[in-house]
Amino acid sequence: MALKTILEYPDPRLRTRAQPVTRFDAELGRLSDDMFETMYSAPGIGLAATQVDVHKQVIVIDISSERNEPLVFINPEIVAREGEASTEEGCLSVPGIFDQVKRAAKVRVRARDRQGEAFERDYDDILAVCIQHEMDHLDGKLFVDYLSALKRERIRKKLDKERKERASRPRRSAGDAHRAY
Repeated sequence: MALKTILEYPDPRLRTRAQPVTRFDAELGRLSDDMFETMYSAPGIGLAATQVDVHKQVIVIDISSERNEPLVFINPEIVAREGEASTEEGCLSVPGIFDQVKRAAKVRVRARDRQGEAFERDYDDILAVCIQHEMDHLDGKLFVDYLSALKRERIRKKLDKERKERASRPRRSAGDAHRAY
């Protein structure tokens, strides 16, 4: 397994629409494994392939606190929505930013698993929100798109400033790690 780099807003590659998966092979299994490793390391509860610059319709999710309930959704589609919920969302591609987003409270999802087996299930609560959030990534949409243009611009400027500050900091050697604070 390998950690992948997570693209950060406003990287234009995050706007790329993912293509359906047509081959269910070892390469797809490696991609799923790499995505789980990347998501757990970040740490996060969901990751779309688009976020790691792979434009295939693949989502991995694990909302369990023990990190032992991994879910893979390939070529997912929402076939039914019910209710409305407003929850605070964050995103690995928009680090440190959280805001309220309205989404369906319950969803019925049709997808395929890693082996290509089709399934259809109902999801609610945080899992329903996470699935919708990750599916947006497959369409080139981010949770900040639900916010006002003014908020999006403030977020973009804040993240640009943080990236510049990180880039200008001197790199620490492995021997300096004990002095991190």
